[in-house]
Amino acid sequence: FQRSSKMRLGIAFATTVAVAVAPRGVSADGNSISSKLQVHIPQTLNMPGGYDHREALFGVPPYGGSLQQNLYYADSDLCDPAVDTRKGYPIRSKDNDGNMQPWPSPYILMVDRGGCTFVQKVRNAQRSGAAGVIIADNTCLCSAGDSCHSDPGTDCETREPIMADDGSGADISIPSFLMFKKDADAVKAELRANHMVQIEMTWALPSPDDRVEYDLWTTPSDLVSRDFQKGFKDVATALGDRAYFTPHMYVYDGIKSHCQGADGENMCFNLCTNNGRYCATDPDNDLDHGISGADVVRESLRRICIWKHYGESDGVGKEWWDYVAEFLHRCDTPDYFANEDCVADAYKHAGVDKDRVQRCMLDSGGLEKDAPNSFLDLEMAAQARRGVVVLPTAFVNTVALRGALTADMVFAAICAGYLDGTEPKICQQCSKCPNEIDCVKAGGKCSGGSGGGGGSVSAHTFFVTLFAICCAFGGVGFLHWRKTRDDMREQVRGILAEYMPLEDSGDGVMNGSPMDFARGGGSTGLIG
Repeated sequence: FQRSSKMRLGIAFATTVAVAVAPRGVSADGNSISSKLQVHIPQTLNMPGGYDHREALFGVPPYGGSLQQNLYYADSDLCDPAVDTRKGYPIRSKDNDGNMQPWPSPYILMVDRGGCTFVQKVRNAQRSGAAGVIIADNTCLCSAGDSCHSDPGTDCETREPIMADDGSGADISIPSFLMFKKDADAVKAELRANHMVQIEMTWALPSPDDRVEYDLWTTPSDLVSRDFQKGFKDVATALGDRAYFTPHMYVYDGIKSHCQGADGENMCFNLCTNNGRYCATDPDNDLDHGISGADVVRESLRRICIWKHYGESDGVGKEWWDYVAEFLHRCDTPDYFANEDCVADAYKHAGVDKDRVQRCMLDSGGLEKDAPNSFLDLEMAAQARRGVVVLPTAFVNTVALRGALTADMVFAAICAGYLDGTEPKICQQCSKCPNEIDCVKAGGKCSGGSGGGGGSVSAHTFFVTLFAICCAFGGVGFLHWRKTRDDMREQVRGILAEYMPLEDSGDGVMNGSPMDFARGGGSTGLIG
């Protein structure tokens, strides 16, 4: 019974997603708006400052632009791939067959939440021709109070919904927002009354300057970002003070995940520290053996403290990168992940002061007592503001990078984040190189590196090589011409020697018998 209880708790916790997320319309620093949702027609629905909303974590927002079109309500959850574009509101005129006209392009489509994933809804809307999507929430937030009315039998939501990617959203190219129920109900009522609604979706462009800020959200047990963490130190060092890096460790809020019981007991066993306050999923899905969630939390705090002492001041953190690489090389196995001797060895090779880090971990609140840890609380607050759900996730100038997390991709995004004309030298030298990271490691020399990528060469090298090739072919051609000329001369000499006329005998008759002439061996003094 105890074993099965542990497994049920582990599975339940492993499927828990981030439970608090900040407005996607607000930037990570909480000071600026990254997107805006506003109704322009009718004026009665215009909201000063725009509507509170959540931006999807998939799709391709047109940063720096806006989308302003008529809004149509599908009157459906749009979970069926066969979208009926002749339904919905406002009602349109009928065609010659008596069917209602389809939604006239371009348009923004409002669909109901529920029934399938956000990605599936937006994908179906995209296939129907929509330029953007507004998901109308179907459940009130408890924080809305009496201003929102839930359907009978439906409880309010204590946590704001997240428009997360279900893992298949790479093909989504249109933007989408989620509109809260109290606002969406008013808009739907206007559309159902057959009144036209014009809505605008706007995205702010992160202000570039001569320094780029980039973040990485991951966990010590994350498999996807390992290669990136092993190989990006050279790039971070080459960028120097022109880029500021901040690593973040993703930790679950154990209290919100109900890992701390009413009596203060840790209900999630070895998945959590601080008596159920800070938790992580079990990397090997074995609660009795191997790496535990508590081990992951401990290593997360360790890396936070290393960054505090060795990277926060300059944003480069050479020792942090070295420690992570050493840990992944030496300790990233079930037997050594939580082994203090292995961790001490990683400290030593990375040049990190063990006592300094351990003191930092204890001073922040430690991991043993039923007490808060200040650094882990800061990480959970930052993840809530940022709305991080998918791991690993990288941000450059507050914009999430979508796609595979590779060193080349992050380097290219960083170089693109500078104000025009302020790019550091390493970006100018390597951003167009086929193998950018090898170029960085070579000090800015783009030669294709050891990867055999066949990188570009300088103009001087190109023309010198071209001249040498031309000379080589010219020399071979000249030698061939001379040899051919000499062979032809020898052949001509042989022919002339064979047909050379015999000496005249004095009586006007050339020497040679008729048989010689018949065989062509005699001589007449004529050739042919």
